Amino acid sequence: MTHPAKAAVFGTGSWGTAFGMILADAGCEVTLWGRRAEVAEAVNTTRTNPEYLPGIELPASIRATTDAAEALRGADFAVLVVPSQTLRANLADWTPHLESKTVLVSLMKGVELGTAKRMSEVVEDVTGVTADRIAVVTGPNLAKEIAERRPAAAVVACSDETVAQRLQAACHTSYFRPYTNTDVVGCELGGAVKNVIGLAVGIADGMGLGDNAKGSLITRGLAETTRLGLAMGADPLTFSGLAGLGDLVATCSSPLSRNHTFGTNLGRGMTLQETVAVTSQTAEGVKSCESVLDLARRYGVDMPITETVVGIVHEGKSPVVAVKELMSRSAKPERR
Repeated sequence: MTHPAKAAVFGTGSWGTAFGMILADAGCEVTLWGRRAEVAEAVNTTRTNPEYLPGIELPASIRATTDAAEALRGADFAVLVVPSQTLRANLADWTPHLESKTVLVSLMKGVELGTAKRMSEVVEDVTGVTADRIAVVTGPNLAKEIAERRPAAAVVACSDETVAQRLQAACHTSYFRPYTNTDVVGCELGGAVKNVIGLAVGIADGMGLGDNAKGSLITRGLAETTRLGLAMGADPLTFSGLAGLGDLVATCSSPLSRNHTFGTNLGRGMTLQETVAVTSQTAEGVKSCESVLDLARRYGVDMPITETVVGIVHEGKSPVVAVKELMSRSAKPERR
C-alpha cells in the first residue's frame, strides 16, 4: 500500500490555503505553515481561514503550524506561497529543515528586485537544490474561485518531466486540471509579467478608457511578454497557453485580481500610498514591474507597457500623460 503524498505549504494567504485544499482534495496530507499563531490556531480548531477565505470549510487532512521543521518533516513537496520579495530571507530560515527527497514548488509570480531572478532561480540560489527538484505551478488561478471548487486549469512546470508528472498527480482534482510543461522560464515569465499588464489594464479601466483599450493592452502585453521570453530562451508556444494568455485574461478581466484592482484605484486618481492603504494583500506587479523592466533592459527587449506602468506607479507620472505617450509612439509592424 502506498502512503499519501505529504505536502508542506508555506504561506496561509488565500492562494496558499486554496492550493492546500487542492492537495488535500487530491489525497495528500497537508501541513500549512504560517508565521502567525492565531491563523494556525483558527485552521486547526475551526477548519477555516477566516481572514483570507471566510466561510470556506477546509478539508480534514489539512493542519497548520508555525514550526517550519515540523511542516517539512517527511514532506514530498514544499510549496512556497509567500510574497516574492520576501522569499530569499524566508527560504534561508527554512532550508536547514529540507529533506533530500523534497521537491520545492513555487506558486509565486514575481521577479526579485535587484537580482532580476525568477523565483525558481532564487530557490536554487538559496537552497542549492538542483533545477530538476524545483517546480512551478501557474495559470489562471484566482484563489477565491478555486477555494469554492469552481473549475480551473493550470500548468505544472519542471525541467524534469517525471517530477512534473508526480506533482500533477498530487494536485489533480475534479475541479483543478493541471497540465505539465518543461518550459520553466516561459511559465514563470508569463506569471510575473501578467501582473504588470494587469496593473496597466486596471489603470485603463479606472480611467474609463473602454474595452477596445483593454483588448489592445492585453494583446500587446502578451507581445511584450513573448518578446522577453524569446530573448531568455523560452518556448513561444508557452505564452499562448495557460501560463501566458490564460493567466493574463483572468487577471485583466476579474475584479478578484489584486493587480487589476490596484491599477483601477490608481486610474481613478488615488495616489500610490492611498492605494497601498486600501489593499489588504500583496499585488505582486507593484514591485515586480521594476524588476521586469530591469530584466527587459538586461536582455535589450523593448517593453513599453511595462515602462508606462513603472512610470505611473513609481515615478509619479500622471496616468493621462502616460497613456498619451504610449499612444503616440512611432507606428510599426505588428509582429516586431
